[in-house]
Amino acid sequence: MVGPPRPQFVLFGSSIVQFSYSNQGWGAILADLYARKADVVLRGYSGWNSRRALQVLDQVFPKDAAVQPSLVIVYFGGNDSMHPHPSGLGPHVPLPEYVENMKKIAVHLKSLSEQTRVIFLSAPPINEAQIRETLSGRLGTLGRTNECCGIYSEACLELCKEVGVKAIDLWTAIQQRDDWLNVCFTDGIHLSSEGSEVVVKEILKVLEEAEWEPSLHWKSLPSEFDDDSPYNPGSPVGKTTLKVADINLHREIEWD
Repeated sequence: MVGPPRPQFVLFGSSIVQFSYSNQGWGAILADLYARKADVVLRGYSGWNSRRALQVLDQVFPKDAAVQPSLVIVYFGGNDSMHPHPSGLGPHVPLPEYVENMKKIAVHLKSLSEQTRVIFLSAPPINEAQIRETLSGRLGTLGRTNECCGIYSEACLELCKEVGVKAIDLWTAIQQRDDWLNVCFTDGIHLSSEGSEVVVKEILKVLEEAEWEPSLHWKSLPSEFDDDSPYNPGSPVGKTTLKVADINLHREIEWD
């Protein structure tokens, strides 16, 4: 492990998490925002459902770890919501089991430490027509509908209320964009840069409004090695130096 120690943010979920560093994804955006502030760790497993997540939960988040994460963002649900296959194979998980699996995940994560915070992302919507155009040839009939995603999304939000976990309603948030069907996906399921921007805005909103001590919002965390130094670039007037850690040199979006 390298030092100095920083807060650790873990992204845990299926392909929405695994691919979150692609296409200017939400994981990459968070890693950029939290540079010099927190380490964003990816634990994404494409194709997984809540059943498989529960099977490896102790391995991904051991209770006896020397350092526990400050924040865990969890996403499972889209694959669970797929229609059951006649063979019994596939990722479908019945809704009652999905709810129980997610409750167990929440309880485990909350038990890691008193300072471990948890946010669940609900299943986002999908573009069924785009899925048929882009994925059916490679994956066959996926048996996935936006209506079912909405049902599992609502179930996720309700279970989060029961166990006291922060939740983000992605199914609703993404569909609030008038052009969501056309711009928010790369293939009808996975998020484009525009879709990821919605995710980041919702996460930052939760972090800003949460009454957590310490605050985990990116503007509240100190930058590492941020002391003034004569080796920093000089200011325009030439009498002081600039705090380069706080200067946005490349971001196109000013995040709140």
